[in-house]
Amino acid sequence: MLVGNTTRRVAIVGGARIPFVRSMGAYAECSNQQMLTAALQALTDKHRLAGERLGDVGAGAVLKSARDFNLTRESVLGTTLDAHTPAFDLQRACGTSLETAILLGLKIAAGQIDSAIAAGVDTASDAPIGINENLRRIMLRGARGQSLGQRLAPWASLRPGHWKPSFPAVAEPRTGLNMGQSCELMARRWGIRREAQDELALASHQRAAAAYDAGFFDDLVFEFNGVQRDDNLRRDTSMEKLAKLKPAFPVDGSATLTAGNSTPMTDGAAAVLLASADWARARGLPVQAYLTYGKVAAVDFLQDEGLLMAPVHAVPRMLDDAGITLQDFDFYEIHEAFAAQVLCTLAAWESAEFCRDRLGRERPLGSIDRSKLNVNGSSLAVGHPFAATGARIVATLAKLIDQRGGGRGLISICTAGGMGVTAIVER
Repeated sequence: MLVGNTTRRVAIVGGARIPFVRSMGAYAECSNQQMLTAALQALTDKHRLAGERLGDVGAGAVLKSARDFNLTRESVLGTTLDAHTPAFDLQRACGTSLETAILLGLKIAAGQIDSAIAAGVDTASDAPIGINENLRRIMLRGARGQSLGQRLAPWASLRPGHWKPSFPAVAEPRTGLNMGQSCELMARRWGIRREAQDELALASHQRAAAAYDAGFFDDLVFEFNGVQRDDNLRRDTSMEKLAKLKPAFPVDGSATLTAGNSTPMTDGAAAVLLASADWARARGLPVQAYLTYGKVAAVDFLQDEGLLMAPVHAVPRMLDDAGITLQDFDFYEIHEAFAAQVLCTLAAWESAEFCRDRLGRERPLGSIDRSKLNVNGSSLAVGHPFAATGARIVATLAKLIDQRGGGRGLISICTAGGMGVTAIVER
């Protein structure tokens, strides 16, 4: 049976990650597999899982080389987990590891497995660089030849420009705009001021620095390749310093996003351990919180919606599933791809017109208590290795709820392709 006789709660036992670093820096020579293996091993050591056969491990990467066709399984084999632990790869852009947590959570809830690790990794330093498309076609035509002449004939069309390599682009195939430009258009549509974006960015850095000082990350972030802490964190930043930065993604006359209020290209990996309560109890592992709801959505960003606005649609549907309101949370973890994206999301939920016309709701979802938003900083401060961010947030939120003695938290992550992944964590 796909589903057992009873539905079980999905426990979050804890998380572990390596420090996130700016691309082309400390991890410049590290591969996705090396980083993911390190994060999985840190989680294994933290929870004494050496020799343990888990039900499944799911992970993924957005920037992924062909050599990593079986990335997660190879990474598992590089750890001290039992080699009989199965693994699979999954990718939903920046929502990858949260989506993986939701899918593995469903398997635990259905009784298919008792334990799992959801993880994600990304590196822009070791990005997959391909051969020119024209050269690739020449090579394939030659390979299909039956005779020597047929194999050599396609090479007569080779031109010097065909040797130009193909670099990965962080841009939408259907618009040609990169994510920053797309968000710039969102900021203009919603009237998000540069100053408001800088204020949110400053708060992210200040809160992350305070969390480090308080020891919050001591059992979440583990040394890798000589790095002990996230290197994007700027303790000395200020509104004055942020105001001096030039616009990074000017488009159609809009220019409010900068390097200071946008996430940098980042390398890193994160993992989180999920289980049934019985499995955790049998191994003496305390449960920090439970993953209770998840929802995905997509928007038509080519027509009438901003590229990063899908979580605005996913969250209210998830709230309906849970029978609660946007105000019924103790923590809000909204991924800070850009400060403007967070502010556009909040503005949409506060807009009676948007909630009526786009979400089909009689009343707006309303505002949130900003003091509960990203209380220990988020992606603007610690960085954003695309596929790793979801696992980072799940682990952070579960620990926050555990330290509080209980509560409820909302996770909202926007992704490329006009999609969003959201979840509720509570205890």
